[in-house]
Amino acid sequence: MGLAVSDDLMITAQPLPTWRRGDRRSDLAHLGDLVEKWGVHQVVVGYPRLLGGQVGEQAAGAQKFAEQLETTLGLPVILWDERYSTVAADRALIEAGVRRKRRQQMRDSVAALLILQTYLDRQQRGG
Repeated sequence: MGLAVSDDLMITAQPLPTWRRGDRRSDLAHLGDLVEKWGVHQVVVGYPRLLGGQVGEQAAGAQKFAEQLETTLGLPVILWDERYSTVAADRALIEAGVRRKRRQQMRDSVAALLILQTYLDRQQRGG
């Protein structure tokens, strides 16, 4: 699971280490620890809609996960379109000269950074 946080002014996103998903309880506990450590007051979850914008199986899973996060953490959770984020992350890593094996390790963190950054950019533009 790729993770990222923003600065206090909600202008820039920074990646966090990738979390290897386990069972739902350990995932939620880890995210709760990060919320406390970083003083998070809102969570953005990638929303993997199909290319045409429809809600498929993965997007439905993200909705369920977001609902569980909101209940568990007691924070607002925003679903944010993540279409093409993995492709964009891969492209950025290739352009940076990162080798294939390292790219595979970094892809989810960079995708999380891009998802959060697009959300922050939209908020800065008033949207």
